[in-house]
Amino acid sequence: MISNQVTELLKIKYPIIQAPMAGGITTSNLVAEVSNCGGLGTIGAGYMTASQMREQIIELKKLTSNSYGINLFVPNDFMLNENEILKANKRLQPFNEELNIKQNDSIRVQNFNSLQETFQEQIKVIIEEKVPICSFTFGILSNEIVKELKLHNIILIGTATTVKEAVEIEKVGMDLVVVQGSEAGGHRGNFINDSEESLIGLMSLIPQVVDHVNIPVIAAGGIMDGRGLIASLSLGAKAVQMGTAFLTSFESGAHEVHKDAILNASEDQVVLTRAFSGKWARGIENKFITEMRNNEADLPQFPVQNTITQSIRKAASLQNNKEFMSLWSGQSPRLSKKDSVENLINGIMDEAKKIVSKF
Repeated sequence: MISNQVTELLKIKYPIIQAPMAGGITTSNLVAEVSNCGGLGTIGAGYMTASQMREQIIELKKLTSNSYGINLFVPNDFMLNENEILKANKRLQPFNEELNIKQNDSIRVQNFNSLQETFQEQIKVIIEEKVPICSFTFGILSNEIVKELKLHNIILIGTATTVKEAVEIEKVGMDLVVVQGSEAGGHRGNFINDSEESLIGLMSLIPQVVDHVNIPVIAAGGIMDGRGLIASLSLGAKAVQMGTAFLTSFESGAHEVHKDAILNASEDQVVLTRAFSGKWARGIENKFITEMRNNEADLPQFPVQNTITQSIRKAASLQNNKEFMSLWSGQSPRLSKKDSVENLINGIMDEAKKIVSKF
């Protein structure tokens, strides 16, 4: 049911893509189970080293013979200096004391000089391991990298939050584009407009992008069930990408505190913050977000702030303290379920079939 050019191109049964959530959520079990159940499982490799990527790809190949994908962050230029880092560390000192941890004073400007080199190493692994599908976020690939990946028959997916970004993704030669509405959990993939200018709701974004690009559109942001799937397809998308829906699954690597927070949250508790990473992201409000709100404009950019707060997030996770964890979530937490991937996908497709039969 609902076969189209995207299901054919990606070699999947259903037009459902599991979002590439970086930071340990996309375990090999999660990715493989999504692929084995007819969707496209995706490794969120944004924070991985090239060797870590290779290990998970090898592990994944043992768990599924079906199509799968991997996602990388496109490195961006960013401003930073030692004084900025020192100020951020000073601002975070009260949280370190509350968690009973030492401030990480070893972070220096040179820590961030190798990001471009790491990205090139990641690209090399993707080619060597013959990864069939690769998606990118936070930016747009150079023409040279697109050509190199195309030579190896790798299907390329870009991420856009506006029509302008989607047009640029098509121009550079990508095969598909994920359009990410403002409802999306975690970080969004804006790269031309500032975050505030790109906060466009998904139901408005889909048809406008569809009217301006010729490549297939994948809808993302707040989609949790068969209703969201059919709504997206009705507006011209060819598939959906779902993150929060899979984050609370049994197979997800998300912390149980994170899962429970989503399962018990309401839509008005999900807010935008740049306190954790220096880049606007959507998650469940907690003490850290509330107390950092007045300082958000002065924080270092991503990935600097993300690195600085790493010790806080890690300690909070070990202490099961949700007040200092980044509890990323889309705007539809009331629709979340604690279930297996198989039941989630089957439920989505059963609901979609019922909706279509009513029409």
